[in-house]
Amino acid sequence: MSSLHQDIPITRVQAWILAARPKTLPAAVVPVLVGSAVAAAHGLFAWLPALVALVCALLIQVGTNFANDYFDFLKGADSAERIGPLRVVQSGLIKATTVRNAMIGVFALTFILGLYLVYIGGWPILVIGVASLFCAVIYTAGPFPLAYIGLGDVFVFLFFGIVAVTGTYFVQALEWSADAFIASLPVGAISTAILVVNNYRDIDTDRLAGKKTLAVRIGRGATRMEYALLLLLAYAVPLLQAFMQRQPLWLLLPLLSLPFAWKMFSVIRSTTDGGILNGVLAGTGRLLAFYGLLYSAGYLLI
Repeated sequence: MSSLHQDIPITRVQAWILAARPKTLPAAVVPVLVGSAVAAAHGLFAWLPALVALVCALLIQVGTNFANDYFDFLKGADSAERIGPLRVVQSGLIKATTVRNAMIGVFALTFILGLYLVYIGGWPILVIGVASLFCAVIYTAGPFPLAYIGLGDVFVFLFFGIVAVTGTYFVQALEWSADAFIASLPVGAISTAILVVNNYRDIDTDRLAGKKTLAVRIGRGATRMEYALLLLLAYAVPLLQAFMQRQPLWLLLPLLSLPFAWKMFSVIRSTTDGGILNGVLAGTGRLLAFYGLLYSAGYLLI
């Protein structure tokens, strides 16, 4: 265990909370919130499918976090030199096999609950669900884990943006929507920005461990640019909706979060300090939550 945490007693419950990584959970909640808001704006909101979709999204996020903790330890990416938040397997707080079994249990529960959504939405939801669970595992597992070959950013944008928002809309409306697809783009962008900060912070240790994230492949300067472009996309979408698609101006509400986004970018472009970047990581998660609430409110006010 790193010296940062050696003298701080951590209970079993606290260890499992650390393993679940609660600061990443906005990436699960916000897509369901936005997809449901679009459905409500269309007069198609259905509370039970929305609730089950939310629970499944949270379980997939937690299961993915367990998988990352377990497989990153096995592959040597989580070492004593790592400067990010504490990892429960690497630190010895929870046995690797226990985290692995918890991962399996969480994904099994997700599949069982997801059968209701399959019953409602049919084979498209089955395909989405199986693909989501499969990619959640191979994100860090298998011979070609997505996170280790530079495809983690694509995975997050697709599954925590496009798939999650449009899938949430579909299980309520039972049809696909261009509006839901457009609304998924800023959600996917900021969700991906969370990962970008994580990978930016870990460039040196990931490189040593052979984890070739996109940040490792393109370097610090280009990674900062990626972060900026993702935020730019997030704020361009409501502007385009309001002024080019002539959507109601309520959809401009997310612009209220722009000063906070600028603050996060200003920090990441000026430091490589791991402790400070941990703050940017948490801050980008809060940005996603704030943006998602404002964007959803805009749809509900239409």
